[in-house]
Amino acid sequence: MKDSETIILVSDNHGETSGLEYVRNTHWGADIFVHCGDAELPTYLLDGFLVVQGNNDAWQQFPMRRVIEVQGHRIYICHGHRDLFYGRFEMLADKARDFDCDIAFFGHSHVPFDKTVKGVRLLNPGSIWRNRDGSQPSYMVVTLRKGEIEVRRMTYVKNKSAS
Repeated sequence: MKDSETIILVSDNHGETSGLEYVRNTHWGADIFVHCGDAELPTYLLDGFLVVQGNNDAWQQFPMRRVIEVQGHRIYICHGHRDLFYGRFEMLADKARDFDCDIAFFGHSHVPFDKTVKGVRLLNPGSIWRNRDGSQPSYMVVTLRKGEIEVRRMTYVKNKSAS
C-alpha cells in the first residue's frame, strides 16, 4: 500500500471541458479524480472521473452519492443539492457520519469551502467554471495519509493557471 494518495477534486463545470482537460494534463499522476456533479457532459468526456449526479445532470445515469475508502479515510461524495440546505453544513456532516465517513466532498454552491463540522472534514472545490463568490474558478488537490488530510485549493484560469 502506498504511503499517500492524491485526489483531484472538481465540480460544476456546466458543460465547459477546458478545466477538466487542464486538471487531467496537469495532475496526470494523481491516484483518483472526483467530480461532484453538474458536469453536463456525456460520460465519455468524464472518463477517469468518479462522478456523482448534480441537479443539472438528471439526463445522466450517475449515482446520487458515492462512498470510497482511501488511506483509511471514508469519503462521502455528493453534489450537495439534496444533502445540504441553505448553508446548514451540519446536515451534510450528519449524512457523512451515517455512512461512517470522516470526509465529505460536495459541490453545488460554486463557492470553495474547507471546514471541519461535527468531526467531518467538508470540502467543496468551488466551480472549475465560475465561482459565485467572485473568486477565480477553482479545484482542490487532496492528499491523504493515514490520519492526515492535506488540502490545496488551486485556481484555474482558462489557458493559464496558478495555485
